[in-house]
Parts: sequence; C-alpha cells; structure tokens
Amino acid sequence: MHSRAWPSGKALTDALIGLPYRVSTEEELALRSQRLDVLIIEQARATSNAAPDQRPDGLEDLAAHNLLSYKAAGQAYDAWALDELSSHYVTYRKLASLRALRQLPAEDDAPITEPRKAYPLLPAEDFRCFAVATRFPRKLVKQLPAGSCQRREKPGLYVLRAGTRAVRLVVLNELRALPHNAPWGLFASDEARRRTALEQYRPRSEVGVHLHNLMAHHILGDGNMAHTFEDMQREALDWLKGYVDKLDPEERLKGLAPEERLKGLDPAMVEAWLAKQHRDH
Repeated sequence: MHSRAWPSGKALTDALIGLPYRVSTEEELALRSQRLDVLIIEQARATSNAAPDQRPDGLEDLAAHNLLSYKAAGQAYDAWALDELSSHYVTYRKLASLRALRQLPAEDDAPITEPRKAYPLLPAEDFRCFAVATRFPRKLVKQLPAGSCQRREKPGLYVLRAGTRAVRLVVLNELRALPHNAPWGLFASDEARRRTALEQYRPRSEVGVHLHNLMAHHILGDGNMAHTFEDMQREALDWLKGYVDKLDPEERLKGLAPEERLKGLDPAMVEAWLAKQHRDH
C-alpha cells in the first residue's frame, strides 16, 4: 500500500543536503518477474478425501494459501533465502487480497495495479510459508537468533521464528521413508532414499505418471524421458491401459451402475444373453 511519503521525502532530501545520499520517494521495488517456487491454494471443493496422515509430512494442515520456497542439494538455504520468502509472502498477500476484493479467480495472472488508498488484506492466518531444504540448513540456523529453530514431533520438520511470522522448515533428507512421503523423497540427496521413494511412489494422475517417468530416468537411468505434454499424455494412457489390462473383468466393472455396464453393447447380444439365462434357470 502506498503511503504519503512525498512530504517526508522532501524534508529528508533537504536535511541530507551535502551528504553522499540520494533520497527517492515511491520507489518501484517490483522486479520484472518474481517467481515463487510453489504455491498451493485451497479450492472451493476438494477432489480427494485423503486423510491428513496420508499427506506428505508437513502438509497435513495446509492453510488457504501456502507459499513454498525450495533449495536443492547444491543450494544453501540461508538467511537471504528466508528473507526472499518473506518478501514473496508480503507481495502475494497483497495480490491475493486484491484478487479477492475484485472477485478475480486465483488463476488470473493479468497485471494488477495496487490502489493508492488503503484496502483490506486477507487474514494473516490464511497464509503459511514453507522453507523446503534438501539438507538441514546449519548456516541459516547460525544466522538466526538462538532458539529460533524449533524441532517438531515428526523427523525432518521444524519451525523457524523469523520476524513476526513462523516458517515451516521441511528437511527432505530427514523425513521418514514412508509411502506418503515419497513425493518428498524423490528429491532427497541420498541415493538410497531416492530409490526407496521411487519404489513407493504411486502416481494418481497424468502428472504423477510423467513425474515417475522423469525420476526413473534420472535416478535409475531407466525409460525414456518425456519432453512434451503430448509425450506425458501418451505415457499416461499406456500406463493406464497396462493397468486396466491386468484387472479381472469383474474388477473393471465394479461400482458401475447397470446402465453403465451395458453401455456400448449390441442390444441383440444382450437380449440373446438374457434369453439364455432364462433357459438355463
């Protein structure tokens, strides 16, 4: 939000005359493009009834808006990375608040101009920040005041107290090697942990099949790495066809309504089968 900084800026300009400083007011701070690693937004209706303990550790109680900042094995998660995540939170909270105020869909990426007048922000509790690191960020902990990093109940989960907000720290190399943590484990730096995660990972969508294919290529050197969405769709359909072909015919039809089971069949064939059933019984 803009403040009435112009008069005070002029006063400071005058006060610092003769000193090696330049005073600027209403300075534009937005870069041409600011990219957050991952954003998880709550939808109006869930498409899965997965229990909290079936979600990857750390994501059991997601907020309405969840900002994730990720550093791979070769990148240090330090104080600067944490400051950057805080900056993304401030910018995104303004953006989400303006979208809600103007009733714009969350996926609308059209540029939004911030009004000069004050406007209501969405509640702070609607937002949660996650720092995701492959290894425990010892450098970061040393840069923070003593006691700022608190271990949570489950291995690999911590709470960082920095400024006015708590940040959840997820350390991939320390998480439990359980099936529900496989999406995290695929990106651990320990090869044995990655292999275990790949064995445990069960795709639930086309995206998941594509990810499994990519990680199998990188971790095991198996398979062909898909480069396009069309490749991904083709591989997903091949995987689905292979899975369906292995099912018992009765399993394939389980749960379908009678009309769904009969859809596509030749009516004469159905009538002949019914007549045979009457004769046999």
